[in-house]
Amino acid sequence: MTKIYDKMGLSSLLIAVVLQLSAVFSSPAMAEEEMRDSATVLMYHRFGESRYPTTNISVEQFEAHLAHLTAGNYTVLKLDDIIARLRAGELLPDRTVAITIDDAYQSVYNEAWPRLTEAGFPFTLFVASSPIDRELSAYMSWDQIRELQASGVTIGSQTHTHPHLHKLTDEQVRAEISTSNRRFIEELGLRPELFAYPYGEHSGFVIDAVKDAGFIAAFGQNSGIMHSADDQFQLPRFAFNEAYGTIERLKLAVDGLPLKVSDLTPEDMVLETNPPLYGFTVSDEMSPVSQLRCFSNKYGKLDVTMLGMRAEIRAPGPLSGPRARINCTMPAVDERWRWFGRQFLTR
Repeated sequence: MTKIYDKMGLSSLLIAVVLQLSAVFSSPAMAEEEMRDSATVLMYHRFGESRYPTTNISVEQFEAHLAHLTAGNYTVLKLDDIIARLRAGELLPDRTVAITIDDAYQSVYNEAWPRLTEAGFPFTLFVASSPIDRELSAYMSWDQIRELQASGVTIGSQTHTHPHLHKLTDEQVRAEISTSNRRFIEELGLRPELFAYPYGEHSGFVIDAVKDAGFIAAFGQNSGIMHSADDQFQLPRFAFNEAYGTIERLKLAVDGLPLKVSDLTPEDMVLETNPPLYGFTVSDEMSPVSQLRCFSNKYGKLDVTMLGMRAEIRAPGPLSGPRARINCTMPAVDERWRWFGRQFLTR
């Protein structure tokens, strides 16, 4: 149901630039203290369902991802544990990773769950309750979800019908959330604490509704590394599918470090002005800011003007498509990269 809208041009350009510049920006002189208040969150949907390439990852690709995480210096933790530790101000092992899966497709049960269990990796399953209630053949059943829950899988919410939330009224958004919460309590005996915005889309009143419903954190589909100073209701995830499922892209994500920013403009991802007057203030601990680079899925590399620690990013024209992305990066130590991405809704 959820689609990954990261365009091939933007992702390919970013990977090419990062790999080309890694040798330049990874000298010992740039060594810095390890970041341990952060974690990378991975997002998947379908497994081995090649008819749906925009939301599917092949079984072979997924097995390669698990093999890399198993062989490397990574710590895969439950997402709710990571959130709790960051909220408490606790530190995490460097290269901490969480695995999330959206939509509860049948291939999660048949393909992903057995492989994750064999690898010993926990994961979070975000569920929209209506497709499960309707017993659609492409989706898991409540019995199967209860089986995963009993095994230790964390269940999160993705509303009832998986709508474009920012296009609904405030009352409709709250009804979506309350209906799904009721169904979770009836079927699973709990109300989820974690929320994933359908399609990664939200707005100010959507975020308020999620907060008011009692969720402790909510996730989009914008690339980036989650960290302790992040807005807990606009947390990033790296989305993977067939086109964006290479080991090189996985390495950039799980080896990534956060690009910490504040004072975002515009605050809302729903654009009133297009192109946006986009900017943010880079944290003092991020350096050197002269190496900040930003990329658009339509225009490629964008103009970045630094006013001290303030970055102003301008596109040469309107952002296109219903969901547009701007990803910003900075080189760090040991061929690692800092990431901060935003998704913008143009309509």
